[in-house]
Amino acid sequence: MDKVVKFLKDAQTYFLATVDGDQPRVRPFGTAHVFEGKLYLQTGKVKDVSKQIHANPKVEISAYKDGQWLRVAGTLVEDPRVEAKASLLEAYPQLQQAYSAEDENTEVFYFKDAVATFSSFTGESEVVKF
Repeated sequence: MDKVVKFLKDAQTYFLATVDGDQPRVRPFGTAHVFEGKLYLQTGKVKDVSKQIHANPKVEISAYKDGQWLRVAGTLVEDPRVEAKASLLEAYPQLQQAYSAEDENTEVFYFKDAVATFSSFTGESEVVKF
């Protein structure tokens, strides 16, 4: 999983795909944080993406850098603990202007049963499960 997190952090932006009814939705994200050995991301409960994840927690993210791309498919699980939220917000202090570990809006999710695939046009794909 370390290689996955490094790639996401180096890319800085990845795209999260969810489902809204029968319509796929994709939007940029930037949080990739490890807490207690799990890959976490963060959003706000008031956002459509939150509602979509709660309705169908199966998601996929994709990032690209230096001629290589990464796709991570898995199920997101909400972690309501203040400690998990605080850990992520400490790693991303720029988010603290809009979010707090103790507010009613901030939520964090971790990946469960994730399958990450590194690909490029020139090399063999590599699969990492976590």
